Amino acid sequence: MKNLLTAIIAKTNNSALSSDVGGRIYLDEASEGWQFPYVVFSIVTDTPGGVFSKDGEDILIQFSLFSTSKSVAEIANMYEDLKALFDDCALTIPPTGDATDTLIWMKRENLTTIMDEHTTPIGTVGVKAWHVDYMVLTKEV
Repeated sequence: MKNLLTAIIAKTNNSALSSDVGGRIYLDEASEGWQFPYVVFSIVTDTPGGVFSKDGEDILIQFSLFSTSKSVAEIANMYEDLKALFDDCALTIPPTGDATDTLIWMKRENLTTIMDEHTTPIGTVGVKAWHVDYMVLTKEV
């Protein structure tokens, strides 16, 4: 799992998505003193191989995009760049010891949008949050 997360982080480096958010892409939670816009990604579920007669491992990863822009343009651009980066992508997962996981596929499954108000050091701001789920299938070779 660690190697898959490392591969995701590596894929975002120097990408259009990273540029959209000034490099603020975080695993599990935003760092202290965060600024908008930013992206957080996390593992939602991990189903081990052999379950439901499948080979490999099914992993659901969620990318959460956050923006305080009143316009939809900023978050929509982030979403388009996320899709360009990860929809049916090629992803090199670094090996661990004798084991190597291979990406079989990475498919976008779902988008949920939310508008909420957050209290920040500068006051209350409206925040758009778009949560994008990707199903990842890996197989150990």
